[in-house]
Amino acid sequence: MHEIGRGQRMKILFATLYDMNHIETRGIYEDLLRVFMQNSHEVFVVSPLERYKKEKTKLINCDGCTILKVRTGNIQKTNFMEKGVATLLLESQFISAIKRYFGNIKFDLVLYSTPPITLAGVIEYVKKRDDAKSYLLLKDIFPQNAVDIGMMSKTGIKGVLYKYFRKKEKKLYALSDYIGCMSQANVNYVLKHNPEIDAGRVEICPNSVEPIDRSVSGEEKILMRKKYGIPLDQTVFVYGGNLGKPQGIPFLIECLKSQKDNEEVFFLIVGGGTEYGKLEEYLNDSKQENVKLVPRLPKEDYDRMVGSCDVGMIFLDHRFTIPNFPSRLLSYMQAKLPVLAVTDPNTDIGKVIAEGGFGWWCESNSVIGFSDQISLICNAGIDEAGNNGFEFMCRNYGADSAYSVVLEKITQQ
Repeated sequence: MHEIGRGQRMKILFATLYDMNHIETRGIYEDLLRVFMQNSHEVFVVSPLERYKKEKTKLINCDGCTILKVRTGNIQKTNFMEKGVATLLLESQFISAIKRYFGNIKFDLVLYSTPPITLAGVIEYVKKRDDAKSYLLLKDIFPQNAVDIGMMSKTGIKGVLYKYFRKKEKKLYALSDYIGCMSQANVNYVLKHNPEIDAGRVEICPNSVEPIDRSVSGEEKILMRKKYGIPLDQTVFVYGGNLGKPQGIPFLIECLKSQKDNEEVFFLIVGGGTEYGKLEEYLNDSKQENVKLVPRLPKEDYDRMVGSCDVGMIFLDHRFTIPNFPSRLLSYMQAKLPVLAVTDPNTDIGKVIAEGGFGWWCESNSVIGFSDQISLICNAGIDEAGNNGFEFMCRNYGADSAYSVVLEKITQQ
């Protein structure tokens, strides 16, 4: 493997299943890649173009970044069978497109994230072809996360799938020169359950963003609340993001139910996902007045709405044995909202929030524990906690910090 010098201008390939079309979009991957570009590195992206869009494989050149959109099967909003077949074909489709469109480019570094673990063949191909270094941004631990919440099993028919994906996972780790984890609990978990990995290859490289102040003025807060029918005189707790099995929606419903007669608080839930219908059904049946459910919003509207609330919420299913660290934490921190994390005990996100002085934590198996935290928050000074969160983000979760972590590892002699 060729050595990369500290001042060397690198050619970087970012391989992802994330639907990336522009480098100027705000997000954990775009923000990090822009920092590489700002430091004179050349960035190339390979990203899927799903069949339902009815377009052919194409190159997009935008602001100095080259994005290769590869025509694939449908891998997102589709049935299990179609998604499975499309996922299995991905590696060969990505490799074929890289050969055709990036055949004359010698990459120095290949960056990639989980999900998915199914890009192992792509990483292996680029590493061998270009003698490139590889860095994995570990954002979830699959297939164990699917086992935890009952979507997969280690035995029976589903056990065959588990063994297949576990083998893929181990191959991806073996191919990765370095593995950047979201938190210390993630580092500990990976090393404990994959003892063959050298500890020197695993480090903390957290979710990161360009640290932009997305808080809103008092005047705008009033306008936004009036626009969406959110009360002005109650403490507004917002949950934004995916509403799926990982979030433990049945427990969230129990928590909302416990606050039905609490006139001090209001809950705003914004998002979509497989469990959205359960929430909708509960609210239609219960007629609970201090909860509002809103489908997914465009990012700009979503950011303004979050900034108009008082406290951000994170929910995770209590059955998780793997330490999740949801990136939605960053949108709350940018909006200067303190955070209430309601999670399993294996993630350290609650510990980080509480010790950082920008929020509160309780386990996602006790409605009484949740109610106690709500009472505590309503009697606390939340402005100071929100400011603490923004400052913590600037110090620890800036995209430039993540860039430095990656560069430090791949340029060490």
